[in-house]
Amino acid sequence: MKFRYKNFIMAGMIPAVIAGCASSNQGKKITVSQLETIMPDVDSVVNLDVTFNIPRYAFSKRTRLIMVPQLVSADSMVKECNPVILDAPIYNKKNEMKKKLSGHVDIYGAEAVRVNPREDMEIKYSTTVNVPSDFEGGKVIAVVSTDGCGECEIADTLDMAYVSDISSLVTPKTNYMSQEFVIRPKTVEGSGEAMLQFGINRSDINLELGSNEEEMNNMLKTLGGIMTDSLATMRGLKIDGMASADGAYSLNLRLAKKRAASAADWLMDRIPSSSKYDKIISVGSVPEGWEPVLLAMKADGHKGAAEVEEIMEKYKDYNDDVAERYIRCLDCWEDIKKKYLQSGRRVVYVYQYSLKSFTTDKELLEMYGKRPDAFNEDELLKVATLKQSDIDKAQVYETTLRYFPNSQVAANNLSVMLMEEGNIDKAEGILDSLEVISTDVANTRSALYINRGNYDAAVNMIEGREDASNMKYNLAIAEARRRNYEKAYSLIQGYKDSNAAVIALCAGHNEDALAIMQECGVSTGKDEYVMALIYARMNMEEEMLIHLAEACKDANFKERASKEADFMPYANSEKFHEIVK
Repeated sequence: MKFRYKNFIMAGMIPAVIAGCASSNQGKKITVSQLETIMPDVDSVVNLDVTFNIPRYAFSKRTRLIMVPQLVSADSMVKECNPVILDAPIYNKKNEMKKKLSGHVDIYGAEAVRVNPREDMEIKYSTTVNVPSDFEGGKVIAVVSTDGCGECEIADTLDMAYVSDISSLVTPKTNYMSQEFVIRPKTVEGSGEAMLQFGINRSDINLELGSNEEEMNNMLKTLGGIMTDSLATMRGLKIDGMASADGAYSLNLRLAKKRAASAADWLMDRIPSSSKYDKIISVGSVPEGWEPVLLAMKADGHKGAAEVEEIMEKYKDYNDDVAERYIRCLDCWEDIKKKYLQSGRRVVYVYQYSLKSFTTDKELLEMYGKRPDAFNEDELLKVATLKQSDIDKAQVYETTLRYFPNSQVAANNLSVMLMEEGNIDKAEGILDSLEVISTDVANTRSALYINRGNYDAAVNMIEGREDASNMKYNLAIAEARRRNYEKAYSLIQGYKDSNAAVIALCAGHNEDALAIMQECGVSTGKDEYVMALIYARMNMEEEMLIHLAEACKDANFKERASKEADFMPYANSEKFHEIVK
């Protein structure tokens, strides 16, 4: 902070009456020159450079004039700056005497300057003020007080500067994604397994052994559900028995195949019209190998696991009999037999089926209400376009994500809807759940970051993709929100809307802002508000009031206008008060 004074030269702009010692200062007005509307820079700093014009006899020769600049917003002080302290001669002498006689401590002693109140003065004041990141506008005032007469405290306040931050008006752009509806074959693949118990060298299914009944019923539930579904057509079913590693390799393969065939027969006995599936069902066997044994040993930290692994690696090109021969020679063989050779035998199945496609709008809507599980992603997204209300559309997108968790269109569109409702947390959760994101979704994500106030994250999300749809636009919004106005202005070139006009205003290009709005037209409350701001910046009061009156038909803009720094120079206008009252 620095200030100095000299003989009065310039006439003041905004009057303020000092209410102190009436006999000496009645009618004398302290004013501020260079009263401007200023904006925080990229570092959230405003540079204040004003002149206090103090006419002769504005305060008496027995008093001290104190002017304390304060950053205020909505009548609340945000920050206080270094004061201006001017001491009249008699006050200065009395103050010095008090210091000598009573040890008086003058808290303003370091800042005080001795002046002659009988002369006009021009006090230059310069400082920088750090503005909070969430500051949306206000002003810097000087709280003026005098003391010395025993009656004066706060005498008045002076407006020093209007601090505007209209960047909060700019909003990111989001797009609803669409996907062409194409009728595609709906083929589904799946797999499962049953862990079954068999008698030694037997292949028949005995439901009383182990958990055979539960395992087979689970297989029936999975495959039977498909085979009896009127919308599904089974295209292939392969059932394999897994041949255990211990025992003769060729015998185990034959036995495993018989067990797979028994599982298939048991299943078909319980499927209506099962004969039609004879040509699509096949059975076989697959050697299980020693891998399950090794994994179980490793999980237990068994010291013999390394030896088993070495044998498996050495004889990996041979059948299980060769490895078994050497594993049986290990000291841990008895331990392996007791702990790690499975008593159950796995039967695995792999299946493929197709689902009926839905083609007409009527069929899509009707079947969605009955069997959303039978829809593919394209069909579900088509249903969303057929729904009329946002609530119904959102419900379809939620259903789509339940069956297709990585649906870019469903995740994007649902997130956009949620952001429009103000539900940022839920929108972010949906986008977080995606394993990968497309460029369009990345744009939506950047908009979410901007709405959160995380502008650095928005910029990082966009960098490298500026040429994609809306990415450059949202980058301009992010830069404007973090008060990097010149960069935002360079990025927004070519766009014609109220956001572009606001950014032009932020960068000080008032004429450009007006041209943008004249080209794009005024149709919304926000457009009217931006026009009012433009005319306020251009000191065109009548035009400003016309557009402000239209904007303030929206209660939100009326509330904002009453506190907007750009409108503060018009605070004494009766018409302005009528509009924002």
